[in-house]
Amino acid sequence: MSGPAFTACLWVIAAAATALLPMRAQMLPGLVLLIAAPGLVGWIGVVHGWLWTVPAVLAFVSMFRRPLAYLLHRLTGWPPLRPQGPEGRA
Repeated sequence: MSGPAFTACLWVIAAAATALLPMRAQMLPGLVLLIAAPGLVGWIGVVHGWLWTVPAVLAFVSMFRRPLAYLLHRLTGWPPLRPQGPEGRA
């Protein structure tokens, strides 16, 4: 197994373990995973090519869609999104 694939497996295990934590305890490990992911995806792309980079990017965006939307809103100056309850209301 290549280095990027092995590291990606470890990243996925760390992400799954982070998801099991209470919400307040997820912040720091989630931030570390969020910061590490683009470098890992880039490494996968360099070693294995763009065909493996596309699913890695899609998986990353799928897992971190809310934090990425929050960061996008903060960078563009829009008000941050508020979490919605099960009824669709804030």
